[in-house]
Amino acid sequence: MSMVVRPDMAETLAVENPSARVSFAADEAGTRAEVQWPGSPPLLAEVCAMFEHFGLRVASYEVSDAGHCYEFCGLNLPVATLDLIARAYEAAIAGRWQVDRYAALIASAGIDWRRVVLTRAITRFIRQTGLGFSTDYIIDSLLAAPDFVNALLALFDARFDPDGTDHTDAEQADRDVAALVDAATSLDDERIRRALHSFVRATLRTNWFQLGPDGQAKDYLSFKIDSAQLAGVGPVVPHREIYVYSDAMEGIHLRSGAIARGGLRWSNRAEDFRTEVLGLMKTQAVKNAPIVPTGAKGAFVLRNADVAPADGYRTFIRGMLDITDNIVDGAVRHPDRTVCPDGDDAYLVVAADKGTAKFSDLANSVAAEYGFWLGDAFASGGSAGYDHKAMGITARGAWLSVRRHFAEAGRDIDVEPFTVAGIGDMSGDVFGNGMLLSHNIKLVAAFDHRHIFVDPDPDPRASFGERARLFDLPASSWQDYDSTLISAGGGVWPRTAKSIPLSPQARTALSIEATECTPDELISAVLCAPVDLLWNGGVGTYVRSDGETDADAQDKANDRVRVSASQLRCKVIGEGGNLGLTQQARIGFALNGGRINADFIDNAAGVATSDLEVNIKIALDSGNIGTEQRNTLLTEATDDVAARVLEDNAEAILAISMAAAEADSLLDRHIRLISNLQDQAGVDPQVEGLPAAPELVRRRTMGLGLTRPEIAVLLAQSKNLVAQELLASEIPDHEAFAHRLGDYFPAAVAEHAHAEISRHPLRREIVATSVAGELINRVGPGTIYRMQERLAVTTPEVALAYATVRDILDLDALWAAELAGNSDEGRRIQALLQMRELVEHLTSWVLRNGAGNRAKVSEAIGRLITAGGPAI
Repeated sequence: MSMVVRPDMAETLAVENPSARVSFAADEAGTRAEVQWPGSPPLLAEVCAMFEHFGLRVASYEVSDAGHCYEFCGLNLPVATLDLIARAYEAAIAGRWQVDRYAALIASAGIDWRRVVLTRAITRFIRQTGLGFSTDYIIDSLLAAPDFVNALLALFDARFDPDGTDHTDAEQADRDVAALVDAATSLDDERIRRALHSFVRATLRTNWFQLGPDGQAKDYLSFKIDSAQLAGVGPVVPHREIYVYSDAMEGIHLRSGAIARGGLRWSNRAEDFRTEVLGLMKTQAVKNAPIVPTGAKGAFVLRNADVAPADGYRTFIRGMLDITDNIVDGAVRHPDRTVCPDGDDAYLVVAADKGTAKFSDLANSVAAEYGFWLGDAFASGGSAGYDHKAMGITARGAWLSVRRHFAEAGRDIDVEPFTVAGIGDMSGDVFGNGMLLSHNIKLVAAFDHRHIFVDPDPDPRASFGERARLFDLPASSWQDYDSTLISAGGGVWPRTAKSIPLSPQARTALSIEATECTPDELISAVLCAPVDLLWNGGVGTYVRSDGETDADAQDKANDRVRVSASQLRCKVIGEGGNLGLTQQARIGFALNGGRINADFIDNAAGVATSDLEVNIKIALDSGNIGTEQRNTLLTEATDDVAARVLEDNAEAILAISMAAAEADSLLDRHIRLISNLQDQAGVDPQVEGLPAAPELVRRRTMGLGLTRPEIAVLLAQSKNLVAQELLASEIPDHEAFAHRLGDYFPAAVAEHAHAEISRHPLRREIVATSVAGELINRVGPGTIYRMQERLAVTTPEVALAYATVRDILDLDALWAAELAGNSDEGRRIQALLQMRELVEHLTSWVLRNGAGNRAKVSEAIGRLITAGGPAI
């Protein structure tokens, strides 16, 4: 018995390929492959290694007129399988896919190379979800289960093939896969199969069946996933995620709601970038509480050192847009050749992040290729958007927290010098801008990923000038600092140094005893320096709580330098960067007397600026305003945008201070609020870093309340829940809040685009978010729920009653007068708390007695105020 695959069968046995032609022949003597190389063949070792990935071991090799002949030992495969291997080999030589051990699935399961790529993409994703098995272990499991592999792929086809005639077959295909999952003979095999099965079940869209401009299948894959349907889902569950895969890159985009936005970063965490993004998305969800979209985050990694970051980023963007709806002439359109069981979903907005700060225009150019409805609002901060570094907006927002922390401690940093240790360098947006916000800064030490800077006794005036010079110097580092301006005993050292000598002055400034140390030890000392302010403007998690391990920080790169909260000796921490401390570290620092909020509070101004830019562009682009005029309006509104964003940030920070001032007496109210957020909004106290029951009992016993970082979480999550409840009601359309939409936009924009603003696709969300933000900031987290408990009212009813009281009292004017009329921060907060109590009393009275006639309500409230306020 013999089988021959003849060269004249090339039309059916080999892909048309300029690189190589492969044909197989088999008879009693064995199986051979003839390869016609167009030029010089690769090294024999490389050819043998590639054949071995397919499960073929080369026994001998010769060159003939027909080409290069490779003979294999112990091989007995059917002609159809050899056909598939030939095509796969040719495609690999042509650079269309990367061959590895997954290629053995061609012989094992009888699938073509593209389906191998699909299987590999799925398994690469499930490893990112924490499955815990090595790649080789998963491949071995699949090679031993060809029926499962084919059933899984049949289910994928049944669900997503746009040319399929009967998608009800998916139900039977799903049962077939489930049966093979149950039939696994080991627990490990069952876990692997269940994870793969859950991926296909959880997938909502894919570009697998789409075609590129050349009519061929695309060389990258993307999948939109309902994260809650994945097996082994962790405590943080995104609303949706998009996974993009190619041989050159992988990327994950996670969002916590249908309308969400956040940055895309270039990650160096190749093995667990999804874990990185989960933490960032969770932070973004609370950071975005003051704005319309909820949190989203994305990251991509490069799998090929020859691929430029911009190219990897471009593929990432394409993969996401491939499976995102568009809006054309006011109607939602699904992507071509894409099954979309999840309904309409056209809102996709991204932003710059670590490693992608200059990529906004690139992202917008890709969106333009797709004709995406958002235009250059797709990626904020491009050439026609707001330059955050030029505005210094993120640092200015975080500095509001720093200034308030010191003011509440009785110090005016606008007048007196103060010492600082920092994370970052002057070329960075947040660090650089932050270190130019006061002439009184004495920057004692700082570090970034390249250098460590120590200036034991800096001159504030001279050092400010030098920092300003470095800020303006393109791509500067601490190495560029003028050494003649560094005080005695200081210097700049590379992080690659073997050892760093420490002068007496440096040891005194950092309060350490060692006369020399390693760069890692010096960085830890900088973090623990006895300074007034620790300013985080960098990337990385540098502080964990005493009860956490380095693994809990989920940042392996900084395990060697990380310190615990109890080791910190600074008085104040300003978090311009993300995730500089774990939430538990913030709480520990606060319980030890340190002053801190949270990163999602301190650096929220940048996010808010991007959101305002996006919404302004959506409004202006929906009318007849030309691009040039639009860009002029955007530019002219820069100062207005910054003022609005910083005002919102200041109000949120003040709200934390007001709640913190009464934290001990409000503990029971906050405990009930935590329970309500858990029941109504699915907020997991453990995930959010809120205290567990035993800790709450301890706090009550000791007369302590929640710390500022914990109050910050309550504030943000309460805003999110209230905004959702208002959005589900008629409040966004109620006449009492009719002015909110116009007030949201800069005055010049509102004047030129009044009609467009009234048709804004997110108009209801803008109003609901605005009302929720003011409610929580003015009456405090927990007050609305308290009214619901005691008066059996709804959140929309509370909002209407508050609006009545607000207008009658002219609360904005009273609030502003109190903020401006008292120089002592403690007395100012107490006066605002009294005003808050009055508003709560009056709102409760309106809820009990009904709004009725406005004049009568106003008269009654006047009598109540005169009488000292109603009892509730």
